[in-house]
Amino acid sequence: MGWGRHDRVMLLRWLVGECLRRQRLAEGRTLRKVAEAAGVSMGHLSEVERGKEASSEVLAAICAALGMDLDDLVEAMPQTLQRWQRADVVAVGRDQVVLAA
Repeated sequence: MGWGRHDRVMLLRWLVGECLRRQRLAEGRTLRKVAEAAGVSMGHLSEVERGKEASSEVLAAICAALGMDLDDLVEAMPQTLQRWQRADVVAVGRDQVVLAA
């Protein structure tokens, strides 16, 4: 499947992961610190940020660790989706999409 500007597919799990990652980085926090605060493993948090499906309970715990509610996460999605739609796709893997900076 070609991944040109107009024919890409955005999966909700990728969008959620990108929003969480952006929030964590905006706060200058490490995967380890957020994972500890959320009560999840660092590996699991990393996977969620890269688009792995997560339960609503896990998402709520990660959001709480980042000082957000689930509704804050949902509110962050339109801006992230717009960035996705404008960006050039650098690579598409089975579990993630890499966008140009």
